[in-house]
Amino acid sequence: MFLTDTHCHLNREYFPGGLSELFANAAANDVKRMIFASADEASSREAAELAERQRDAPEIYALAGVHPHEAKNASSDYLSAIEDIAGSERVLAIGEIGLDYFYDISPRGVQRRILAEQIELAAKINKPIVIHVRDAQDKSRGDANAELLAIMRECGAERAGGVVHCFSGNADEARRALEMGFYLSFAGPVTYPKNKILREIAMNAPIEKILCETDSPYLAPQGHRGKPNEPALVRCVYEYLSMLKALPLEEFAEIVKKNGERAFRIK
Repeated sequence: MFLTDTHCHLNREYFPGGLSELFANAAANDVKRMIFASADEASSREAAELAERQRDAPEIYALAGVHPHEAKNASSDYLSAIEDIAGSERVLAIGEIGLDYFYDISPRGVQRRILAEQIELAAKINKPIVIHVRDAQDKSRGDANAELLAIMRECGAERAGGVVHCFSGNADEARRALEMGFYLSFAGPVTYPKNKILREIAMNAPIEKILCETDSPYLAPQGHRGKPNEPALVRCVYEYLSMLKALPLEEFAEIVKKNGERAFRIK
């Protein structure tokens, strides 16, 4: 069986003791491919360098991009740096990029500008995008999902395509993302008992548009909550979603593997 963790953070700051144990745990759980997500220029370089070195057991690929939390810290020439990093065949997409109105770590205007610039870059270099989006706790204070979709349309995100990572929106937001051709990636929260709406979205989403991730070291699945997450635990997400889809795990895993290869254009 071949499982992919399509979104994880493998930075040294999270795993200072190295990745040997993490890789061994992944192998024991059939996790054979990981996509290392980035948050800024430095983490994009770190991800790309690991992806260049780690080509098997497990395969590592990378994202390159500036997260909305880091938008305020982007240098004046950040875009050319991201484009340079993304020139590697091991860097699959521009991400994670988007809007986060929950924490508002970066001013919203800055978030919107950095998002638009990176979508346009992705379309220019023919790479998909990986989206992070989180609404304000009270949507009357800002609807990040609606603004995100408007920016995506304005900047030609359909030309780039991509993934809404760790999907946590509502059914209408899922529908609009799917209509734009995007994939929905589900993480540990889909296994949480109170997330009935998210499970219904996963059940109703076209199976050919579903991906699985951990977003490790965050959001450990049910049964592991309160502990650091790691790519091995993406198996819990696969098991849960295969149950929702009423498919044998092996069959579901093969479908999701092919989905990931289409979404990220892995040859």
